Amino acid sequence: MKHRSLIFLLCCCLTALAIPAAEPQFSDVFVGGREGYPFYRIPAVVVSKKGTVLAFSEARQKINDQAQNDIVLKRSTDGGATWLPLQIVHEDGQNSLNNPTAVVEQQSGRILLMYQRIPAHLTEHSREKIAKGFDGPDVYRSLLVTSDDDGATWSKPRDVTRVTKRPVRADTIASGPGIGIQLTRGPHRGRLIMPFNEGPFGQWQNYAAWSDDAGVTWQCGADVPGALVPDGKGGEKSQINEVQMAELSDGSVRLDSRQFAGAKVRRTAVSKDGGATWSAVAELSQLTDPSCMAGLLRFSFDDAGGKGRLIHTGPDSTKRERGTIWLSTDDGATWPVKRLLWPGGFAYSVPTRLADGQLGVLFEADGYKIIKFARLPLEWMEGR
Repeated sequence: MKHRSLIFLLCCCLTALAIPAAEPQFSDVFVGGREGYPFYRIPAVVVSKKGTVLAFSEARQKINDQAQNDIVLKRSTDGGATWLPLQIVHEDGQNSLNNPTAVVEQQSGRILLMYQRIPAHLTEHSREKIAKGFDGPDVYRSLLVTSDDDGATWSKPRDVTRVTKRPVRADTIASGPGIGIQLTRGPHRGRLIMPFNEGPFGQWQNYAAWSDDAGVTWQCGADVPGALVPDGKGGEKSQINEVQMAELSDGSVRLDSRQFAGAKVRRTAVSKDGGATWSAVAELSQLTDPSCMAGLLRFSFDDAGGKGRLIHTGPDSTKRERGTIWLSTDDGATWPVKRLLWPGGFAYSVPTRLADGQLGVLFEADGYKIIKFARLPLEWMEGR
């Protein structure tokens, strides 16, 4: 009987090991033509301390980047399976609101959302018309709103342009888009970091804006060196643009940037001082990039002394398609594990960790017609 029991137990274990991880589950979040807007683009997603999933986007009158965009929100209280009705966080008439970038301050639970206001008579291509500095009607502005009730209500917008924008060089500015981070270790533990890029158009730079007092005051770090490369016409062009950042195992910060020149792979740099300064731009040869914003997330730390897991999401193609999740266990130096999430059209994406420990991904699908949310266990990602 004892041997039979052991054999039965062994069979049960082997059967359990053979059961594949649950497949990803998908839900529709923002659907073009529904809830008052023809188009939705530029996703951002965070999970509150209470476990509420908050999905943001630009709600547009046209597909253009500047099209009287409003900043909108949908919330989920069941891990992204279903979504509450659309909320308007900020509408500003003919002006365009762009680049939602959200972060949760973990001590208070406050949710911070940063974005830019572009005057109605300008676009990012209006290079001769966009004003540098902080004053006048032709200035790109950074705005910040906060919520202390899981996104049910929001503060009035606060203008933070002077502390997130260069006074001389920059004309266009863009937070993220996607998410900011809060450092959990190292000498800058507790620091909030918002990833930024600045123009002029075609000559972008990446940098970080940070706060050491839970978002009350902000300051800017240095540009990432090596962004500009020869354009073959006697001038220079940038190889970086929209950017996300993640904390590394020692409290350093890695950035993951869209490429605009050279090899069709992601660009990266590392900051050892909380985003104040950066190493030179380098290539992430394992992460393909058709020049598209992509997601970066510190999913876990390994308390046993390892380096935990970083997640990258983006197209694995020369086009905006084949949405793929990559996994790194060496702080983003290499990305040996990847798995296809969405085989069709796939553009901007943002990963997040859900309250139950699963991975969530908010992404643009099917030619910008819809923004979807995927929920999946990490075991599926790792093929277990």
